[in-house]
This record gives sequence, C-alpha cells and structure tokens, in this order.
Amino acid sequence: MIKTDILIIGAGPTGLFAVFEAGLLQLKCHLIDALPQPGGQCSEIYPKKPIYDIPGYPEVLAGELVDNLMEQIKPFQPGFTLGERAETIEKLDDGTFIVTTNKGTKHQAPVIAIAGGLGSFEPRKPLLENLSVYEDNGVAYMIKEPEMYRGRKVLIAGGGDSALDWSIFLADVADEVTLVHRRNEFRGALDSVEKVQQLKNEGKINLMTPAEVVGLKGGRKLEKVTIQNTETSEEVDVTVDHFIPLFGLSPKLGPIADWGLEIEKNAIKVDNSLDYQTNVPGIYAIGDVNTYPGKLKLILCGFHEATLMCQSAYQRIHPDKKYVMKYTTVGGVTGFDGSKKEAPKAVVKAID
Repeated sequence: MIKTDILIIGAGPTGLFAVFEAGLLQLKCHLIDALPQPGGQCSEIYPKKPIYDIPGYPEVLAGELVDNLMEQIKPFQPGFTLGERAETIEKLDDGTFIVTTNKGTKHQAPVIAIAGGLGSFEPRKPLLENLSVYEDNGVAYMIKEPEMYRGRKVLIAGGGDSALDWSIFLADVADEVTLVHRRNEFRGALDSVEKVQQLKNEGKINLMTPAEVVGLKGGRKLEKVTIQNTETSEEVDVTVDHFIPLFGLSPKLGPIADWGLEIEKNAIKVDNSLDYQTNVPGIYAIGDVNTYPGKLKLILCGFHEATLMCQSAYQRIHPDKKYVMKYTTVGGVTGFDGSKKEAPKAVVKAID
C-alpha cells in the first residue's frame, strides 16, 4: 500500500505543479499516470511544440516545460506510479480513499486530486477511405520529432492552435509547408493567425482556404493528396511527403467516469468559488479535466487551480491547524530532502 497526503491522478503540467504547491505546505504527493513517463500530452504528443502563454517564458517547448517542472518539484520527492491507470476508488470509514490501478497497485490518501487532462484520448481522424493504408507511411496525427520533416513537403490540415503553431514552426524546418482549413476563419490565437498570414505573404507557407483534403494517393507510401475547394468543389492534387491532420483529440474519462462524480460533457464538475472540489468531499479536479462556468482549458489556469486546491487540502488534512501563507520570496523553499533555498535577507527586510 502506497500512502501519501495527496494522491494526484495525472502527471501532466497541472499535476506536477500541484506537487510544488503541496510541498510548500509540507504535504507529500504521489502521482499515478497511464503514460510511461511524466508530462502528459506535453511529453507524449507534442514535446517539441512551442508554448507561448506560460508566464515568464516568451516561448518554451512543451517538453522543456515538463523538464523544468520536474526540476522544480525535485526537493519535494514525489512518488510515481507510471504506466498504470487509476481503475477503482473506495472510501474507508476514516475518510481516506483507496485507489487501485489496473495492475493492482493500491494507494491510500485523505485527498485525491484528479489532474487527468483530457483523460484517455485518441486523435480525431478525417473520413478518408484509404486513410489507414498510409498511417505511419506518410500520415501522422501528432508531431513528436520535428527534425524528421526537415527538407520534406508537409501538408497540415486544421484550424486550431495546433495546426497554426506547427505550420509556423515547420516553416523554418520543412522544404514546403501547406496549411489547409475548410473555413477562411481560424479558431486559434489571433497572433498565430496573423503570423501564418505573414508567412504566406513571404512565400514560406502555402495557405489553402476554404478547402479540405478529400483523397490520398500513392503506392506503399503517401505521394499526393487531393484538395477540394469547399465553395467551388474544384479539386487539385498536391505532392506531399507527409499529411498531418490536426483536428484535436477525442477525450474519454475512462474508469474515473464511474467514480460517482458529477460529469458534464465528459468533464468533471467542480466548485470554482473556493477550491475546485467535486461533489465528493475530499476529491478535487484540476486542469483540463474539470469544468465550471467560465472554464478556460489553459495550462496557466491549471496552475492556479492546483494552488487553491492545495490550500483546501491542507485544511482538510489538518483541520486543527491554521496555515499562514508566506511568499517564497520571504520564506524560501524547504525541500523534504533537507535542501533550502533561502530568500535574500535584503528582500525579506524590505518586504517586512
């Protein structure tokens, strides 16, 4: 039996940052994740994808963000159960929970924090007759290693942030980048839309809208795609080495959906007026896995939710204690390994 203060289900950025915030409160954490390594989607799906909205980082690769979070939480010595899925939950008479994985590993904690991102997921695939023929032979649904596209002809389909961001990134890597979207308007960030338009004007990206891919051609490997204008129905064949449809992920909560939690549109409802607790006291949901009025699925929002969750968890674990928050610039950071990052005395004196 693995015992801890907070059992975190999901080792993505939000779950990892929760370890840091819990550590500041001297609370021990253990994380469960079905993936074989920490980082969630940032590690598994797009480690080389640049992220632009993390405070203090004008640009940071998803994999680099995970590395930094792992370094940040190292003093708090979190435990990990990786490559296993949280399967069942049981509440004991003393108020603690037992979570058992699909491989039989048991964990006990007074607080559960579900930080499972989108849950288990699979890419949304375009409805093309011979799509499966070219999967791993020119067709891919995610970009793990951008260097494999160097000097190649790449066609990306989609209208969201991933399609825009990767088109921008690969413009300096691939020999030719074509972005196809069925509408003239994009769903992604305005800055990214403007950057794509700029790259199009500079001749670095071929932009085809409103259009969609309607056919794939080739022998053992993909050689061409057929693109149809959605307004005129005119079709054209484009020579490509790689076709990457980025239409998002189809999320599933998996076994967590059977835990008696209130679910709305495949997400867990929480109380955002205080601490992101679910309808089951002691079980919280933070990050992309939760929903509430005004919810934004952003990593930085997950960080905020993790911070408030840990404050509430402390009061639940220590109901007879009153925690007085101290800024890290004053109190420093004391790790479970005995390490301590002291705040500069001049700073402490100035704040005092």
